Amino acid sequence: MMQSWFECKVQYVKVDEDGRERKATENYLLDAVSFTDAEARIVKVMQSIVKGGEFVVTDIKKSRLGEVFQFGNGEWWFKATINLVTIDEEQGKEKKVRTYYLVEADDIQMALQRLDESLRDMVVPYVVSAIAVSTIVDVFPHNSPEFQVPENLIPVDETE
Repeated sequence: MMQSWFECKVQYVKVDEDGRERKATENYLLDAVSFTDAEARIVKVMQSIVKGGEFVVTDIKKSRLGEVFQFGNGEWWFKATINLVTIDEEQGKEKKVRTYYLVEADDIQMALQRLDESLRDMVVPYVVSAIAVSTIVDVFPHNSPEFQVPENLIPVDETE
């Protein structure tokens, strides 16, 4: 099953290192099967991030990202725009298809290196047309620890 990524914007009061409170609006990315699932999952994530505090999910939108390349370390999330060159068999013309990727890295050079490394098995030629720091604060794929089934529960298909 292909992942469906959703961008969730959340507003809450954040406590800075100096102890001051300020209103923060942050973007998170998670994969979900629907808008309802995305909302339920971002609420669960935020309950663990904003300990005891209030937060508001102000926006959820389906992302146009093709894939997310997580490496487990990296200061930033970089959004890369890739142009794929394909051949239209019927018309015999080159066709450019724009695809977006998210890459975890410390800087642009590392992001570009990791992107090339992740796309090295691609058989279609591509050109990286843009790469920039995204507004995404964190990414939560379906297999992240926040969404694992608790050990005391057994999936229904295993009970029969």
